[in-house]
Amino acid sequence: MSQHHHDENPSVDSRNAIAEPARMKYLRIALRLVGVTFIFGIYTLTLVWPSGWSWHTGNTPHYLQMILGVYATLGVFLLIASRRPLANLTLIWFTVWSSVVHAAVMAAQALANPEDIAHLWGDVPVLFLLAALLAFLTPSQKIPS
Repeated sequence: MSQHHHDENPSVDSRNAIAEPARMKYLRIALRLVGVTFIFGIYTLTLVWPSGWSWHTGNTPHYLQMILGVYATLGVFLLIASRRPLANLTLIWFTVWSSVVHAAVMAAQALANPEDIAHLWGDVPVLFLLAALLAFLTPSQKIPS
């Protein structure tokens, strides 16, 4: 009986050992993709599709400059975090929850202001999607080694 119990545990452990490195590999890739998107993608999309990505447009888009600066900075830190995701769980979870809140606020603003409705097909769903991807791949706490 003891031998059978011993045989079951290694197989369970080996499956977890295989699944967890794969999860970390995908988390690292996701952090890099989100980081690069935050650094370069948001600005590019405001140029390509301003009605779905740019808020408060005009001659002096102060808001756009500010939000691009904040997201580019976050993107740099996500790239750094991709090297050691488990050492940066707080940053990753901040990215998840701040993205959810930001997207929810933008969705409410887009619904309240007909001129901003295109954001419901632009930055709003993308931000929710990026948050969901990171949340799916990120452990809620550090996994024991």
